[in-house]
Order: sequence, then structure tokens, then C-alpha cells
Amino acid sequence: MNWQEQTVLVTGGTGSFGKKFIEVMLKEYHPRKVIVFSRDELKQHEMRMAGFNHPSLRYFIGDVRDRDRLRRAFQGVDIVVHAAALKQVPACEYNPMEAVKTNILGSANVIEAAMDTGVKKVLALSTDKAVNPVNIYGATKLAAEKLFVQSNAYAAGTATRFSCSRYGNVVGSRGSVVPVFLKQRETGRLTITDPRMTRFWLSLEQGVDFVIRCIEQMEGGEVFVPKLPSMKVIDLAKAIAPEAEIEIVGIRAGERLHEILLNEDEARNTVELDDMFVIQPPEAMWFGYAWSKRGKPLPEGYQYVSNTNTEWLTIEQIRAMIEPFEKAYKAGKLE
Repeated sequence: MNWQEQTVLVTGGTGSFGKKFIEVMLKEYHPRKVIVFSRDELKQHEMRMAGFNHPSLRYFIGDVRDRDRLRRAFQGVDIVVHAAALKQVPACEYNPMEAVKTNILGSANVIEAAMDTGVKKVLALSTDKAVNPVNIYGATKLAAEKLFVQSNAYAAGTATRFSCSRYGNVVGSRGSVVPVFLKQRETGRLTITDPRMTRFWLSLEQGVDFVIRCIEQMEGGEVFVPKLPSMKVIDLAKAIAPEAEIEIVGIRAGERLHEILLNEDEARNTVELDDMFVIQPPEAMWFGYAWSKRGKPLPEGYQYVSNTNTEWLTIEQIRAMIEPFEKAYKAGKLE
């Protein structure tokens, strides 16, 4: 793919992922045009003030709940990265209809607008919480995944293709536990819901790099899952504040002990590559099946779960990953 010939739009472009993705695009890939699509004019202004003012960069105010606005924004766009979402688990639990409107109906609007305007590739960002969901956020992201995969049936006669990338917790992203622990460290006490809790973890840069590779390789209908290390949340606490007291406060509503990136039912349609899994579409009536020639099938009953993972981060490795956020926090720049 020649990125210099592409016009790229990012929904939720002022979020943690969106900003890093746009930064990488402008520095390394030089697309013809990059469009930030988001609903908050203040965050767009703050992006400009932070140096996001490249000649090929455009800012477009709009909400994924507004299909007509999406159609206007998608005119002349080749690639859409759908990163807009309500993602705070407690907020989604308390405001379930708002989560449905943005995460499900908003995704449907992105799909319809992309097909109406001839966008070539749309990649949606998903989450490990979409697998066997136990909260509203996960359920809405699972529905969004299904919409993106199955909508290729509608798009089969057009140029538009839809796929998803699904990965775990991003270090230091907006809503991450890292800023919480950094602030709690000042009190000498950190709160943890359960000492057994584990999570898949990756850096923002790794997430952006994975999404770019997925866009370059997608045929339509795939769900891409990277191979990631796991970490214990209590190890994260020790890495941030080794001398602090740990208080166990109990699992919150909608939270679970361990995360799943790939369940055993999906594994039947999944191909394993060196650095990722590719969940092929369950229906064979269209595309997305060439992956079976590039990797190997998974054994019956396979699951990719954070507590049974073969790769784990040590406290030292965790400390190295959070070092940039330590510096940003001390400088008062961590969101």
C-alpha cells in the first residue's frame, strides 16, 4: 500500500490512540490527507496548540451518531480508522443507552456512510472486553465487531471492506489505571480490586503499529488479535509505588479477574501467525479466507486468556513501560 496516495480519517481522532496514530502517520507514512473527526472542539484546539498543525491535517467536528455528518466527512476518503467509543466501564454501566448509541449505532452509521461514499477500507478498534462480555461496554463492542464483520456481505459488490483489530489494555491511555496509581502514590496507599487480577498489556506505539499493519493486510471480515504479554495488576502497583500500602477494595461492577482475547469458539475459525491471530469470518460466502494458507490452525479448545498466557511482564519491564508516563505526570501533562 502506498500511504502517500491515501486520504485517512480517524473517528475519535483527539483520543489517546487517535493522536498517536496521526502523529505516526504524519511523521512516517505521509498520507495525502489526514482528517481528525471528533465531537469536541476544545480537544481539537488543544491538538493544534500541541503542534498538530501539519499542512495535510484537517479537523472535522462531528459525532458518529450523526450519519449525515459522517457522509459529508467521508467524501474523498480512502481509509477510515474507527476509534470513537464510550469506553469507561463504570460510565457505560450507569449510562447504558448512551453506550449503545455511540458504540453500536455509531458503528452502524460509520459502516453505512463508508459504503455510501466509497471508502475502500474501514478498520474498527475493538477490545478484549468484547470476548464473552460481562459489562455493557464489552457487549456494545461485541455488537460493533459483528456489525463490521458481517457488513462485508453488503459491501461484497462494492470497493468497501470492513475489518477489526482487537487488543488489550493500552499503557497510560485515557482512563488507564496508570495515572490513578501515580496520583494515589502521593498518599502512600494504592487501591486494587483483586490481587489475582491479570491483564493483556501493550504500549500506545505498539497498538498504532498493529493497526497500521492490519490496514495494510486486511481483505475484509477479519478480526486481528496481536500476541501480547500479560501482567499482574498488583505487579503494576509495585512497579509504580513499591513502598506503598496496597488496599484491596473488591471487583467493581462489570469488571472481571482475567481478560480473554480469543475464545474457544472463535479459535475454530482462527489462523495463528508468528505475531498475531487472525479470526476469519464465519461465513464462507465472501472473502477473508486466504489467511488459512499463511498460518496454522489452532488446537481444539484453545483460548487466549491473560492468566494462562505464556508471556509475562516482569516488574522491571513494567517499570520501563511506564517511565514516560512518570515523566509526563511529574510535568503535569498526563491526562
